[in-house]
Amino acid sequence: MPTPVVGLIAKALVSGALIVAIAEIGKRLPAVGALVASLPLVSVLGMILLWRARPDAENMAIHAEATFWYVLPSLPMFLAIPALLRAGVPFWLALGAGCLLTIALYLLMMNLGPRLGLRL
Repeated sequence: MPTPVVGLIAKALVSGALIVAIAEIGKRLPAVGALVASLPLVSVLGMILLWRARPDAENMAIHAEATFWYVLPSLPMFLAIPALLRAGVPFWLALGAGCLLTIALYLLMMNLGPRLGLRL
Protein backbone atom coordinates (compact mmCIF):
# COMPACT_ATOMS: atom_id res chain seq x y z
CA MET A 1 0.00 0.00 0.00
CA PRO A 2 1.60 3.31 -1.05
CA THR A 3 2.10 5.99 1.55
CA PRO A 4 -0.17 9.07 1.41
CA VAL A 5 2.73 11.20 0.12
CA VAL A 6 3.47 8.77 -2.72
CA GLY A 7 -0.24 8.75 -3.61
CA LEU A 8 -0.36 12.55 -3.68
CA ILE A 9 2.75 12.70 -5.86
CA ALA A 10 1.26 10.14 -8.27
CA LYS A 11 -2.00 12.14 -8.48
CA ALA A 12 -0.06 15.35 -9.13
CA LEU A 13 2.03 13.69 -11.86
CA VAL A 14 -1.03 12.32 -13.63
CA SER A 15 -2.76 15.71 -13.42
CA GLY A 16 0.32 17.52 -14.69
CA ALA A 17 0.77 15.04 -17.54
CA LEU A 18 -2.83 15.61 -18.59
CA ILE A 19 -2.36 19.39 -18.69
CA VAL A 20 0.92 19.08 -20.63
CA ALA A 21 -0.68 16.67 -23.11
CA ILE A 22 -3.58 19.06 -23.75
CA ALA A 23 -1.17 21.98 -24.28
CA GLU A 24 1.03 19.97 -26.67
CA ILE A 25 -1.94 18.69 -28.67
CA GLY A 26 -3.38 22.22 -28.76
CA LYS A 27 -0.15 23.62 -30.25
CA ARG A 28 -0.46 21.38 -33.27
CA LEU A 29 -4.21 20.83 -33.52
CA PRO A 30 -6.14 23.53 -31.61
CA ALA A 31 -9.57 21.94 -32.15
CA VAL A 32 -8.36 18.51 -31.00
CA GLY A 33 -6.67 20.08 -27.98
CA ALA A 34 -9.97 21.78 -27.17
CA LEU A 35 -11.80 18.47 -27.54
CA VAL A 36 -9.43 16.71 -25.14
CA ALA A 37 -9.62 19.65 -22.70
CA SER A 38 -13.41 19.53 -22.80
CA LEU A 39 -13.53 15.85 -21.86
CA PRO A 40 -14.51 15.40 -18.23
CA LEU A 41 -11.23 13.58 -17.54
CA VAL A 42 -10.49 15.54 -14.36
CA SER A 43 -14.01 14.91 -13.09
CA VAL A 44 -13.80 11.19 -13.88
CA LEU A 45 -10.36 10.89 -12.25
CA GLY A 46 -11.65 12.83 -9.25
CA MET A 47 -14.64 10.50 -8.93
CA ILE A 48 -12.39 7.44 -9.13
CA LEU A 49 -10.10 8.81 -6.42
CA LEU A 50 -13.07 9.88 -4.27
CA TRP A 51 -14.65 6.44 -4.65
CA ARG A 52 -11.40 4.74 -3.63
CA ALA A 53 -11.18 6.99 -0.56
CA ARG A 54 -14.87 6.78 0.34
CA PRO A 55 -16.96 4.18 -1.55
CA ASP A 56 -20.34 5.67 -0.69
CA ALA A 57 -22.96 5.70 -3.45
CA GLU A 58 -24.96 8.63 -2.03
CA ASN A 59 -21.82 10.73 -1.50
CA MET A 60 -20.75 10.00 -5.10
CA ALA A 61 -24.21 10.83 -6.44
CA ILE A 62 -24.16 14.19 -4.64
CA HIS A 63 -20.65 14.88 -5.94
CA ALA A 64 -21.51 14.02 -9.56
CA GLU A 65 -24.72 16.05 -9.54
CA ALA A 66 -23.05 19.08 -7.95
CA THR A 67 -20.28 18.83 -10.55
CA PHE A 68 -22.90 19.11 -13.29
CA TRP A 69 -24.38 22.25 -11.76
CA TYR A 70 -20.96 23.80 -11.23
CA VAL A 71 -19.93 23.18 -14.86
CA LEU A 72 -22.77 25.40 -16.10
CA PRO A 73 -21.42 28.70 -14.67
CA SER A 74 -18.02 28.02 -16.23
CA LEU A 75 -19.34 27.70 -19.79
CA PRO A 76 -19.89 31.43 -20.56
CA MET A 77 -16.15 32.00 -20.04
CA PHE A 78 -15.47 29.93 -23.17
CA LEU A 79 -17.62 32.33 -25.19
CA ALA A 80 -16.50 35.55 -23.49
CA ILE A 81 -12.76 34.99 -24.00
CA PRO A 82 -12.90 34.47 -27.78
CA ALA A 83 -15.32 37.39 -28.15
CA LEU A 84 -12.96 39.65 -26.20
CA LEU A 85 -9.90 38.45 -28.13
CA ARG A 86 -11.62 39.05 -31.47
CA ALA A 87 -12.58 42.54 -30.25
CA GLY A 88 -8.88 43.29 -29.76
CA VAL A 89 -8.65 42.82 -26.00
CA PRO A 90 -5.19 41.54 -24.99
CA PHE A 91 -5.03 37.87 -24.02
CA TRP A 92 -4.26 38.33 -20.30
CA LEU A 93 -7.03 40.88 -19.88
CA ALA A 94 -9.51 38.64 -21.75
CA LEU A 95 -8.48 35.65 -19.65
CA GLY A 96 -8.80 37.66 -16.44
CA ALA A 97 -12.23 38.95 -17.45
CA GLY A 98 -13.34 35.40 -18.31
CA CYS A 99 -12.12 34.15 -14.93
CA LEU A 100 -13.86 37.01 -13.09
CA LEU A 101 -17.07 36.25 -14.98
CA THR A 102 -16.78 32.60 -13.95
CA ILE A 103 -16.16 33.49 -10.31
CA ALA A 104 -19.21 35.78 -10.31
CA LEU A 105 -21.35 33.06 -11.87
CA TYR A 106 -20.05 30.46 -9.38
CA LEU A 107 -20.99 32.76 -6.50
CA LEU A 108 -24.41 33.25 -8.04
CA MET A 109 -24.84 29.47 -8.42
CA MET A 110 -23.71 28.88 -4.83
CA ASN A 111 -26.28 31.43 -3.64
CA LEU A 112 -29.21 30.51 -5.89
CA GLY A 113 -28.66 26.75 -6.24
CA PRO A 114 -29.71 25.74 -2.73
CA ARG A 115 -32.71 28.10 -2.93
CA LEU A 116 -33.78 26.17 -6.02
CA GLY A 117 -33.38 22.84 -4.24
CA LEU A 118 -29.98 21.93 -5.70
CA ARG A 119 -27.60 19.99 -3.48
CA LEU A 120 -24.33 21.87 -3.92
